Amino acid sequence: MRKLLQLVWRIRLWKDTNGQDMVEYALLAGFIAIAAGAVLPDVSASMSTIYSKVQSQLTAAGSV
Repeated sequence: MRKLLQLVWRIRLWKDTNGQDMVEYALLAGFIAIAAGAVLPDVSASMSTIYSKVQSQLTAAGSV
């Protein structure tokens, strides 16, 4: 019975696609930002500053 419940749970996790779109959009935005930084060197410095600020905010939010 336990094996059956584990199998059903795994199948549910594979079929559950809630939140998948947001992850894909975030990855796409990240790839575009990296490409823009590679093509436009002046932009890469400001992007680095933005990413540093985001990282510090996420770190602060995670420690609360």
